Amino acid sequence: MAKHRIYAMSVAIVYPHYVEKAEKKGRAKAEVDEIIRLLTGYSQEELEAHLEKRTNFETFFAEAPRLNPARSLIKGVICGVRVENIEDPLMREVRYLDKLIDELAKGKATEKILRRS
Repeated sequence: MAKHRIYAMSVAIVYPHYVEKAEKKGRAKAEVDEIIRLLTGYSQEELEAHLEKRTNFETFFAEAPRLNPARSLIKGVICGVRVENIEDPLMREVRYLDKLIDELAKGKATEKILRRS
């Protein structure tokens, strides 16, 4: 079976769209970075290095130092699909990130987005 084209896409291509979406709703680039770091375990320097290297999504998630164990609590619809029903593990990781950015742009509190009590 052929891999989905998003897997080969550079995170650096999508990242500005994440930031733009958040900033249009009054949120900050720093909040986008925080969400990405807490989802993946990357430091800010590591995140910036991956963006500069134009790492693709497949490698970005495969090399993530510590995927957040609470990410399985992310529920809801993104791109017309329920995140919790996505069977492909890599696509689920990509959609978790999309969902978190979407929640940020919708004004949800960062603590709730990151599933903290």
